[in-house]
Amino acid sequence: MTETATTERRTAPGGSALPLTEAYDTALLDLDGVVYAGPNAIDHAADSLAAARTAGMRLAYVTNNASRPPRVVATHLTELGVPAEPADVINSAQAAARVVAEKVPAGSKVLVVGGLGLEEALAERGLVAVRTLAEEPLAVVQGFDPSVGWAHLAEASYAVQSGLPWVASNTDLTVPTAGGIAPGNGTLVAAVRAATGVEPEVAGKPLPPMHRETVLRTGAQRPLVVGDRLDTDIEGAFNGGVDSLLVFTGVTTAAQLLTARVEHRPTYLAEDLRGLLVAHPSVTEQPGGGFGCGGWVAVAQDGVLRLDGAGADRWDGLRALCAAAWTALDADGAPADGRKALAELGF
Repeated sequence: MTETATTERRTAPGGSALPLTEAYDTALLDLDGVVYAGPNAIDHAADSLAAARTAGMRLAYVTNNASRPPRVVATHLTELGVPAEPADVINSAQAAARVVAEKVPAGSKVLVVGGLGLEEALAERGLVAVRTLAEEPLAVVQGFDPSVGWAHLAEASYAVQSGLPWVASNTDLTVPTAGGIAPGNGTLVAAVRAATGVEPEVAGKPLPPMHRETVLRTGAQRPLVVGDRLDTDIEGAFNGGVDSLLVFTGVTTAAQLLTARVEHRPTYLAEDLRGLLVAHPSVTEQPGGGFGCGGWVAVAQDGVLRLDGAGADRWDGLRALCAAAWTALDADGAPADGRKALAELGF
């Protein structure tokens, strides 16, 4: 059996007696920090995804990064040993373009602050990308691209100040790269916001337009969102009412997970994408208090998390700690100190 998604308060990671490849028909996979970091594949990603595909799970790659068109992303994935077609890739540029297309007539010009990914997504919707306000656009769309500089942000600011509707592909503050964590589209959006005092309409994760775009393009019946970020991937799954798997190959740390708000709590957690291929143990409330998983028992007492037992898998220990931490956070309104317990598990 598998614990299905709800938007109700989650107080412990879920469990599945089946491998996730059998419990769900489609994996909606984030890319940056999950499948690759910059130009390189993340360890175990290619083999795990190949095994998931062989098991009958459909793979769709869902990313807030709007800089590259799906065909370019698919080529990159294939080069990394993860065969993909352009139709397998859904990005926030496509979600943003659909939002814009609902605001302006077909054939309208749209000021683009971003890269080729946005230009091609607009063309798919019958819209024309332009780069200056002088070209008389009817809307502004902004997405991440490494080429975006001051002149682009200034042009966007002038257009937004003129009253044009402004759509942002996403507002992720950071993006993982091969060199580390770098500023994301959210920092660029913040510059235009600061100059104009205007808030954009946001299309990407965790907001509904991205979930709608993904469902429309994949036709998933039992989707599983797979990601590395609590505030986009996991919150997006929560908002969409679907289950999620958090992997620790990107930006989220175990310490951050212990203090997660309700909408940031994943259904499952795993070290990496190998978590798709296995069953996930349930966390059980213990008769004497605390929460157990795989031989570990976690208790929150006087604002401190304590871990007892000697389980074979440290991830089971983290599952138990999550249950104790989330329950205490909901009851007390303040996070419990889990530093010592996490250190015992090697986090």
